[in-house]
Amino acid sequence: MSTAALHPESDAAREELIARGWDALPASYRIPEKAPTVEEALAWCKHLAETHYENFHVATWFLPERLRPHFHAIYAYCRVSDDLGDEVGDTAQSLALLDLWERELEACYEGRARHPVFVALAETIRACSIPKEPFADLLTAFRQDQVVTRYATMQDVLGYCRYSANPVGRLVLYTCGYSDEERFRLSDATCSALQLANFWQDVHVDWTKDRVYLPQEDMRRFGVSDATIEKGIATPEFRGLLKYEVEYARRLFHEGLPLIRMVNRDLAVDLDLFSRGGLEILNAIEQQDFDVLSSRPAISKRTKLQLALRAVSGKFLPFLRLGSGAKGKAA
Repeated sequence: MSTAALHPESDAAREELIARGWDALPASYRIPEKAPTVEEALAWCKHLAETHYENFHVATWFLPERLRPHFHAIYAYCRVSDDLGDEVGDTAQSLALLDLWERELEACYEGRARHPVFVALAETIRACSIPKEPFADLLTAFRQDQVVTRYATMQDVLGYCRYSANPVGRLVLYTCGYSDEERFRLSDATCSALQLANFWQDVHVDWTKDRVYLPQEDMRRFGVSDATIEKGIATPEFRGLLKYEVEYARRLFHEGLPLIRMVNRDLAVDLDLFSRGGLEILNAIEQQDFDVLSSRPAISKRTKLQLALRAVSGKFLPFLRLGSGAKGKAA
């Protein structure tokens, strides 16, 4: 006998949660009654990618045109998955939608894709031989965000990064033809560093969502409490904590830099660009004396352009790539 037959009221409640969850999201996110064609699905993902995240669009300039539909599909999967977790506004509804989304992922791997994301993604999965794990891992992170708001140690934070950030790097490597453990290891370091840089940049923003990614163990060591963050005043203790966390993230970036020399030139540009961008976020935090509570550190458009030009220069002049020379704070 099925679970539905045993608990009909649970199924009805779950369907109600799903229906209310969809109401909080763009209508186009809903699962259509009829699956789109591959061409329609690819166009849907391309539109989502190019209208929702300018940095993603810029990054695809450096990739071979034949790979762009794959990256559009992967981005669309990540975007919708993230929105199911963060844009609904109700924990129960988000968890119900994420469970539904995972069932659609399983259906995709069984050849029964219905949503434009999964119709397009099925093509990428076949062409690039991508296993289900990295896609499923991302859903684990989005579920975790619904129920976990504090992390005891840095290892716990990195454990979260293992699901929230590292799968993205692995998906990029799979799509570009790489699937070995050494490249995965280096990619994990870079992706975790990027995630940490964003966490330290957004301490105040995350606080408004009742999330604190600073390790509780480190907060106690430096004499920082939730009340410190709530007051929005960067005390000397808070600045000391942020300096410590920034240096940790910077070391993690440098650990991953050798990957840039281990991939083709087109992907190397992207990796170089994102590493430079992450390091520049850390520099921006440092430049405002580790006060991320009164204002959010940001990278200016001029600096972003300079970073892009340096990354592109490294495509033709490898000695200009990050990791090819002496270590430092340069971005």
